[in-house]
Amino acid sequence: MALRIDEMDRKILGELQRDAAQSLDEIAKRVGSSKTPVWNRIRKLREAGVIRRQTVLLDAEALGFEACFFVLIRTSEHEADWQAKFLQALQDRPEVLEAHRLAGDIDYILKVQVQNARAYDTFYQALISEVKVHNVTALLSMEEIKSTTMLPL
Repeated sequence: MALRIDEMDRKILGELQRDAAQSLDEIAKRVGSSKTPVWNRIRKLREAGVIRRQTVLLDAEALGFEACFFVLIRTSEHEADWQAKFLQALQDRPEVLEAHRLAGDIDYILKVQVQNARAYDTFYQALISEVKVHNVTALLSMEEIKSTTMLPL
C-alpha cells in the first residue's frame, strides 16, 4: 500500500530539505505542530523510504574540486555483462556524482567533479581502460547557475 503524503508531511519534508540539522523543536515550530507528532511522521516517512538518508552538502570549490564535467557516453554494447561492468566502474569512482541512462542518441550522461582538466583526463583514461565505449564527449561547466537537492513539494 502506497504511503499517503498530506500537507503536514510536505511541510516537514520541506523543512528537512531546507536544513536537516534543525532540531525537532525547530521543525515542529515552523510547521505548526508539536515535537512528538513531527517525530512520528519523520519515522513513518523514513520507514516508507520517502526519506532515504540525511547528509551534508559540501562546497566543491572550497575543497579544491573546481572542474565539473558533464560526460556524454555512447556505446554499442548493451549486454548485461557490459552494463554490470560499466555500473561497477562508475560505483568505484567517487568523482562520478551522478549517472543517468538516457533515451535518445546518447546512452549515458555522467556528472563528474574533479580538481582540474588533468584530473578529468586521469578519470577518462581509467574509465575507457575498463569498459568499451563507442564515443565519449566531455563538456566543461563554465558556471553553475542553479543547483539544488530540494524537490518541489
